[in-house]
Amino acid sequence: MNIVLISTYELGRQPFGLASPAAWLRELGARVTCLDLSRETLRQDAVRRADLVAFYVPMHTATRLAVALLPVFRDLNRRAHLCFYGLYAPVNEEYLRRLGVGTVLGGEFEEGLASLAGRLSANGTAGAQTEPVVSLARQKFRIPDRRDFVPLEKYARLVMPGGESCTVGYTEASRGCKHLCRHCPIVPVYQGTFRIVDREVVMGDIRQQVAAGAQHISFGDPDFFNGIRHAIPLVEALHREFPALTYDVIIKVEHLLKHQDCLEKLRETGCLFVTSAVESVDDEVLEKLDKNHMRADFLRAVELFREAGLVLQPTFVPFTPWTTLESYWELLDVIRANGLIENVAPIQLAIRLLIPAGSRLLELDDIRGIVGRFDEAALVYPWRNPDARVDRLCEELQGIVHAGEKMHRRRAHIFDRIEQAAFAAAGVRNSDGIKKTPLPILAARAAIPYLNEPWYC
Repeated sequence: MNIVLISTYELGRQPFGLASPAAWLRELGARVTCLDLSRETLRQDAVRRADLVAFYVPMHTATRLAVALLPVFRDLNRRAHLCFYGLYAPVNEEYLRRLGVGTVLGGEFEEGLASLAGRLSANGTAGAQTEPVVSLARQKFRIPDRRDFVPLEKYARLVMPGGESCTVGYTEASRGCKHLCRHCPIVPVYQGTFRIVDREVVMGDIRQQVAAGAQHISFGDPDFFNGIRHAIPLVEALHREFPALTYDVIIKVEHLLKHQDCLEKLRETGCLFVTSAVESVDDEVLEKLDKNHMRADFLRAVELFREAGLVLQPTFVPFTPWTTLESYWELLDVIRANGLIENVAPIQLAIRLLIPAGSRLLELDDIRGIVGRFDEAALVYPWRNPDARVDRLCEELQGIVHAGEKMHRRRAHIFDRIEQAAFAAAGVRNSDGIKKTPLPILAARAAIPYLNEPWYC
């Protein structure tokens, strides 16, 4: 049986979501081709031979790109069974099936893909889907098989203070999340459940990537501290075996405070930075998003990281239906006053809230009152801010960010442009005369380590 696994976009990282099922499917004797179309051209011969074509859709952008490619794949091979798997597959099941997708898998998808391949091999046809659309079963993971991937050096790189860069590997030590943040796409699928990947599987994956040239590992877990008793022994084992290897992780503010005694352990074992989805500095918005932290908690985390000698990289969703020009100025004020300009990727200051199918945001009366009908082409519920100036500012800032990054401008330069545009949006030349909340001013970093492909969905 010939199987093609497709990734269209995963933040410039070599996709675990292809490598992991490839190991399961090859174990069954299938001939598997992994295609990462964010880094290589389509291998048409492989698609023409395929009995099964499966698209990995862990993100909104990846899903839209995959849907756009369906006509191309249909022209190349009309007999292949089509499958979509990953976070965005089950929430868009009805739409995908109307497009001709035969199997939709979410949650722990490897077992489902193996079952589908087995049915296709035995019967020559898949028939009606028998695998659960969402599986939260505890799987026995295999070490991901990365044998036919584009080389690691072609993916996002780690840029260090001073400008030198190094090769980055990517793995996952867990999936799902214990938390129920309203805007998070994980929640409709996992519903507060999380699953760990066995330590030896993670270490086996890291070993093969180090052998392939990785000098830094990026962990893609939605929250690395969901399972603290899994996470800390893992990074201790990593550091014992590869003392020169560095890494980064994602941890929510709530867990950074709860497990602040572990921050030093992260630094000692080679953690260079932690990404944290702060989302907003407006406490009312944070409550609506059900983030379980407040602005003061975020600022406390900033202090703890400076004390521990670690770098915190906050991410934000600054444009929401509740954003005002004043609240946006306040966000910029917090970032500047706390010396975080270098810590925040510019795209994080121009992101607009997505409301995908199944979103818990639809529980809110004020959201249901403003959204339009679900836009299948965009895979979101459209909305507009009550103040049209805010929507115009968001669009302008996206242009500023993209132009600045294309010209390789420093983050501070792009921040200044963003700040100017934000005040001009209300007819104000600069921040003079705008009331600002007094904030503790912490020492700024001149530069921080970061991955050179920005974080957004």
